[in-house]
Amino acid sequence: MRRGLALAVLPFLLGACGDGSSPSTSASPTAAAGEAYVNVEPGRATPSTVAKRTGTFPPALPPVSFLPTSEQCAIAWNQDIGRVLIPMIVTPAARSLKVQWPARYGNVYRVAAVPQEIVSGAQPEPVWKTVTTAGGCTGSATISGLKSGAAYVVWLDAPDTPRGPDNSRSLYSGRSDVVKPL
Repeated sequence: MRRGLALAVLPFLLGACGDGSSPSTSASPTAAAGEAYVNVEPGRATPSTVAKRTGTFPPALPPVSFLPTSEQCAIAWNQDIGRVLIPMIVTPAARSLKVQWPARYGNVYRVAAVPQEIVSGAQPEPVWKTVTTAGGCTGSATISGLKSGAAYVVWLDAPDTPRGPDNSRSLYSGRSDVVKPL
């Protein structure tokens, strides 16, 4: 069996061996005119071919257009990333507080000024004021009838908070620091 395998492979091995002479040029294809793709010179490094580009590169990003701003969006509200409460701006006024917030959490909101004085026993219920926004980018309300100089914390509730595409709920409440009406 070994002898038969050796005899079968022997013609292929002998056919690959040459007599040492250079190959004839008659069997090789004709070289095309112009510069060769690879130039090899003994003893010199061969440079890489460089592709030459013409024209301009396509833009990496699509064109951007910004939404027009209006007087209603004068407050630049930051995005909600990393936030757990709706941001608010509370401005003290004479026996009142003006509250502003981004109106992107629905159309109906409730605000309350919760007094921070110490009361023994049951705490008084906060008086909620319902506010409907008219589609602007900032909601606002004025809470009046407060004690001048008394400490309050403003609470904001957004019961109609929309849900995201992944069914996650947007921010639905807000709370201010302690503020005192003038």
